[in-house]
Amino acid sequence: MSLADILGPLQQPLVTVLDTPVSWTEVLGFGSGALCVWLVARQHLANWPIGIANNLFFVLLFTQAGLYADAGLQVVFISLAAYGWWTWTHGGGPGSSSLPVRRTSRTEWTWLLAAGAVGTLALTLLLDRATDSTVPFWDALTTALSLMATYGQCRKRLESWWLWIAADIVYVPLYAHKELYLTSLLYVGFMALCVLGLLNWRRSGASREQPVVRAAV
Repeated sequence: MSLADILGPLQQPLVTVLDTPVSWTEVLGFGSGALCVWLVARQHLANWPIGIANNLFFVLLFTQAGLYADAGLQVVFISLAAYGWWTWTHGGGPGSSSLPVRRTSRTEWTWLLAAGAVGTLALTLLLDRATDSTVPFWDALTTALSLMATYGQCRKRLESWWLWIAADIVYVPLYAHKELYLTSLLYVGFMALCVLGLLNWRRSGASREQPVVRAAV
């Protein structure tokens, strides 16, 4: 049995939304993605393995849709998930069994914004010249924002939720444009979950014995 035989059924239409077939891959990506974000908002460690499964579904989905940067991003997410999983359990420092929620430092913001701008420009040029992408800038922008947000999520930086919200604002019309309507709807739900996560993490930081301070890099 070949890999194509295994993956083929996942790419078959399951339902039709707005006269557009929706595959098993998109449905499974929808469910695992929503569960993952909900678990992150609750600071539950299970978000990492669920997130890895979600990334694998989206690799297939985005490759089919021609969103190559987003497909490659999922591979990076899998590596970051392994790092985040370890950090959440070991990154709290001596005497701590978990990583606390903190604010993003000024130095971190400087590096994140610089990396985001350079990454967006580089990916836009790459996608425009080396692929048949019809949305190279928007694909690159969402990729850069998602990577910035994932770094913050791995380190439990409160502002990572704002970065996710910014990415989702672009993702919703982008996926609708690509006729990935269920995925577009999923990202509307993601925005609501991001607001919930922001509020939960803010309360978690405020409830610490010491006030939330800007962490040094």
